[in-house]
Amino acid sequence: MADASRLPLWRAAMVIARRDFRAILFSKAFLFFLLGPIFFGAISVMAGTLGAKAAESADPPRLAVVLSEEEGAAFAAAHARLEDAVSLPEFAVVGADEPREADRLLSDTSRNFGAVLTGTLEAPELSGTQERIDRWRGQVALLAAEARGGPSAELPEVALKPTATSVATIRSAQTATATGAITLLFLLTMLLAGMVLSNLVEEKANKIIEILAAAIPMDAVFYGKLFAMLGVSFVGIAVWGGIAGTILWLGSSALGPVPTPAVGWPLFVVLFVTYFATAYLLIGSVFLTIGSMAPTVRDVQTLSMPATILQLAVFFLATYALSDAGSPVELFAVIFPVSSPYAMVARAAQSPVLWTHLAAIGWQLLWVGIFVKVGSGLFRKLVMKSGAGGKTKKAWFGIGRTAKG
Repeated sequence: MADASRLPLWRAAMVIARRDFRAILFSKAFLFFLLGPIFFGAISVMAGTLGAKAAESADPPRLAVVLSEEEGAAFAAAHARLEDAVSLPEFAVVGADEPREADRLLSDTSRNFGAVLTGTLEAPELSGTQERIDRWRGQVALLAAEARGGPSAELPEVALKPTATSVATIRSAQTATATGAITLLFLLTMLLAGMVLSNLVEEKANKIIEILAAAIPMDAVFYGKLFAMLGVSFVGIAVWGGIAGTILWLGSSALGPVPTPAVGWPLFVVLFVTYFATAYLLIGSVFLTIGSMAPTVRDVQTLSMPATILQLAVFFLATYALSDAGSPVELFAVIFPVSSPYAMVARAAQSPVLWTHLAAIGWQLLWVGIFVKVGSGLFRKLVMKSGAGGKTKKAWFGIGRTAKG
């Protein structure tokens, strides 16, 4: 029979959540938490830049060759003769039955064109972003001269036609956004999981858990602590988002255009917050369960190591998968519950398809329910046992050890 003096489960969970939420929100730790994005932002920018370079190496932009059939064949033959001697861009000859306008080719998302070669071999014209055509200008001139008459031919003057953007530039920017989002998601999740774990161990050391156990169900403590930290993280995200939006609004002219994710910024922010919530609830429930088994900080560090390694593996898996969308590795990252939030936030940056997000969110919520339910059950059984002095505690792999008094 239930103890009538105890609060119902969800009311007790709300009491614990309000208590932890207020305690953390008005603590010095929350101030340091708000300062975290300074470091996270720097790491995310660096990771995004490296990710964009890696994606460009995996799928390099190509030169679209829009010449006559005879000159296109001569250009291809010249490329084959010189490619082993000098670094040349990959290319594709555009057929007469295909769209041949430079703007359409540069915006064709099915082909990763960085620039378009038009005109003739004697008077070539190169269209693309300023950075790209400046980089390929000399190589195109060399290829045109080789195609016309070999090494003795004079290098033609390449006319440059700069454009605002190209599909290669957009892909590179979206890859950088995806990598930065994955990095930020990983760092925030690990920081919050560590905070909720240290808070639990501190309360166990101070015997607060024993006081709470006498008044409310242990499941309520688990739920309250888990969702209190999620609420704190939402406050932090709102503060950071407001500051970032203000900076971008006031400094838009100096900062230049911000790369837009494939789904657009408003929906991307909503999806990022949603995937962050599911990622945190999954790993947070694991860390709270670990905390219930650990009587000391030393034991926490030992027991949490496998979970930390798992998170690092998930981060590297999602980062690797974003450069090869649709591959078996990327599909595995989408389906595996712990890596799914990371892989899907990368998809939001790179692909405009929306139905996959509805399916992924439903899939992740199912696993959140499983993780939280199993975690709360283990927490209820283990949290008081791990804190009792003088009793035999079962360590990993079933090996027992006796606690020192």
